[in-house]
Amino acid sequence: MKGLSRRTLLALACLGGLGGALVASGGVRAGWFGFGSNDTGPVFTGIVEGVAVGGYDPVAYFREGRPVKGDPSIAATWRGANWRFSSEENRAAFETEPEKYAPAYGGYCSWAVAQGKLAKGDPENWDIVEGRLYLNYNDKVQSDWRKDIPGFVAKANEEWPGLADR
Repeated sequence: MKGLSRRTLLALACLGGLGGALVASGGVRAGWFGFGSNDTGPVFTGIVEGVAVGGYDPVAYFREGRPVKGDPSIAATWRGANWRFSSEENRAAFETEPEKYAPAYGGYCSWAVAQGKLAKGDPENWDIVEGRLYLNYNDKVQSDWRKDIPGFVAKANEEWPGLADR
């Protein structure tokens, strides 16, 4: 299996052939399914689609204060991921300052990163804190995250470099 990416292995596992053996052996980490850690790269793009933030416009969180689905025809590529936007203006803003608008920790769940794990970030579970967009796995995790955002951010900032290099 050497030379195959984790994403490729996970896709093969989902298709059957390697299925249970890889998941049972830990050969594929599937945090997206809630089993553990899922490494799709430095930007979470889901398992197959390759789209950051689940297709939502990262700039809209800042400009409209809510999640807005991006248009596949208004897209940009950054850090190996496809980013979608709801307007040309939002795409231009992102292309000018992607670090300002991209979610922290590549869009992985911020609370999970603070725990030293990778799990998907849900675009519907979000917060902007001190000018930075953070995503979380679900409502429960976001509720836990909100109990100590500064503490979780500090811990996630420590954990992220090692997780991003996996």
